Amino acid sequence: QVQLVESGGGLVQAGGSLRLSCTASGRALSNYHMGWFRQAPGKEREFVASITWSGEVTNYSDSVKGRFTISRDNAKNTLFLQMNSLKPEDTAVYYCNLLKGWPRYPVDAWGRGTLVTVSS
Repeated sequence: QVQLVESGGGLVQAGGSLRLSCTASGRALSNYHMGWFRQAPGKEREFVASITWSGEVTNYSDSVKGRFTISRDNAKNTLFLQMNSLKPEDTAVYYCNLLKGWPRYPVDAWGRGTLVTVSS
């Protein structure tokens, strides 16, 4: 069973940048399409971005398009999310996950996530 660990979150001012990482153990991520999701306080978890197993195709929610970039390094079994021009509304716990359906349908198991807080 794959175990996913997210890291790289923190406190940043509006307009700043962060790079999130997601590492996996127990299974090669190269076999899977992957995605990032987030859950803001008091809200449901929502889709952020996804990437095909090869890294050739990406998909973004309208709220982050043009500001966030998803990428992957299959050799290192790692997924990334580069977040630029951060806004207070990006504040959330961010999760990575395998996709059971393209482009934004995750499997049902989740890691602990990493907290991103954007101050105004």
